[in-house]
Formats: sequence, C-alpha cells, structure tokens
Amino acid sequence: MKQLILVFIGGGIGSALRFWIGQYLNSPKYELPYGTFLVNIVGSLLIGLILGFTFKTQPLSNNFILFAAAGFCGGFTTFSAFAFDNLAYLKAGDLTSFAIYTTATLLIGLGAVFVGMWLVRFF
Repeated sequence: MKQLILVFIGGGIGSALRFWIGQYLNSPKYELPYGTFLVNIVGSLLIGLILGFTFKTQPLSNNFILFAAAGFCGGFTTFSAFAFDNLAYLKAGDLTSFAIYTTATLLIGLGAVFVGMWLVRFF
C-alpha cells in the first residue's frame, strides 16, 4: 500500500506541474504545443537520470524510484496529449507541423533519456 501511495503522490505532483506548464506554453498564439513538448523532453531527461543512477550503483531506494520515475515522471509526461496534438495536426491537414512535432519529440525525447543516463557517469 505504501508503494501505491508513493506513486499516487508523485503522479499528482507531476500532473499538477504539467498542467501549470501547459497553461503558459500551450497557447493558440504558438504554432506548436511547446508545453507538452517541454514536459515530455524534461521528463525523459529526468527518467534517464533516475534510471542511470539506479543502474550505476543502486544508490536510489525502490520507494524513491516508484515515487520519482513511475509517479512523478509518469504524471508529468503525457503521451495522450502528444497523440491528441498530432491528431489535430492531421485533421487540419498540417502535415508540416505534424512531422516536425512528432519527429522532434521522439528523437529529442529518446536523446534526453540517453543524455540523462550519460550524465550520471560524472556523479
């Protein structure tokens, strides 16, 4: 039960922070949904750091990993908003924004996980 509560609290914090960032950066005045993009990239970097530390020397407790990776990062990042944004681009026939947003999110997101895991080497 303790682990469920840790994931629940971490997810709530991550979701609230994602909502707050989205309120400021996902605006009709911007061509791309920068808030969703930012939280997905930052969340990818954070999970790379968390897992990098875990794989390196196991210094992180299982409870912290559940709170931070499954909870916070799971609530902070959002695949569903990413998918919805892309569907909106496709429905509008905006293939350029669709291609840019999808490619950038996938490549930079994966890169951020690798960078996070790489940065752990210096700690």
